[in-house]
Amino acid sequence: MITTPEALEALIKRAQETNAVALDTEFVWEKTYYPKLGLIQLALSNEECFLIDPCALDDLSPLGELLADRSVVKIFHDAPQDLTILRTATGKDPKNIFDTRLAAGFAGFTSTLSLGALIELLLDIKLEKTETRTNWLKRPLNSKQTLYAMDDVRYLRAVRVLLLARVLPETLPWLEEELQRLDNPASYLGVTDEERYTKIKGAGGLEAQSLAILQELAAWREAEARHRNRPRGHIIKDTVLLSIARERLTSPDTLEQCEGISVKSVKTYGDTLIQLVNKGLQRPTEECPPLLSVPKLSTKEKKALTGLQDYITLKSDVSGIDPALLGNKSELLQCIRHSSTSTSRQKIGWRRRFLAEMESE
Repeated sequence: MITTPEALEALIKRAQETNAVALDTEFVWEKTYYPKLGLIQLALSNEECFLIDPCALDDLSPLGELLADRSVVKIFHDAPQDLTILRTATGKDPKNIFDTRLAAGFAGFTSTLSLGALIELLLDIKLEKTETRTNWLKRPLNSKQTLYAMDDVRYLRAVRVLLLARVLPETLPWLEEELQRLDNPASYLGVTDEERYTKIKGAGGLEAQSLAILQELAAWREAEARHRNRPRGHIIKDTVLLSIARERLTSPDTLEQCEGISVKSVKTYGDTLIQLVNKGLQRPTEECPPLLSVPKLSTKEKKALTGLQDYITLKSDVSGIDPALLGNKSELLQCIRHSSTSTSRQKIGWRRRFLAEMESE
């Protein structure tokens, strides 16, 4: 276990002398906005696996230097969450990332395989998953916990080599393009505060003005939750924000009658909530968010969508990639409905070229 600044610096120096390292994190995420980082695993090879103890180290900047070092490949499985956590912990943007889960989708597998399933397929090794409920903040860790943690990085270097060997030469640039996107934090940090309202269940049933209110409320709650380091629902629940926006509540009395809101919340946030509702109400119609509800598919659209999905399935099979990488049903439908104005990921890079061939056939 790496618990001192000197040991961390020595490990990072060794890591920077290699061409690739494997990384993973263990954390606890229960009553906070930010996950509490409990452990960082780093492997230089199958035999050399190290556990970095963030609970004992106040300064993780040496690790940040490794993450930002473009000359060293950082291998993760299902990278986005780990990247988010490590970026917060080190203050550095990770570069040169290889995500084995993503790469599996270009190597003849689905892009949703767990690490255990992928290792079993490629190496015929079955990992024990006995410590999934461990409190990674508690010390000391026992031998089962440390072995479990090390196994999460032990085989990643070998998995990367085996996956790259399975990727077809013509689709390798597609994988490289996808991996390069991970250099940009925007690809894994999720929606912005201003877009957070789109993640609230039921928002699709709101009219434009109520959506403007919900956008104000959700953005405020996100900033408040981040400031207090509390889960969003501990500030105010989604259902309450939705009700306030739908009913356009503009007085303390109506707020108190809103189902699900506590007296304490009204007392603490009531004035702010009312101000936000009024701000949303004052927004001109043309500046309100577009409706989130999806119109029912027409017969023509159904036919076009089926044709597009069939083409993707057929060509993906030939290319050895997971069809899901091209986009979900909602994204593909947007391409059909707004083919000339869409700014979706299907309109850029390898996906655009992949789909453009259908139009030329």
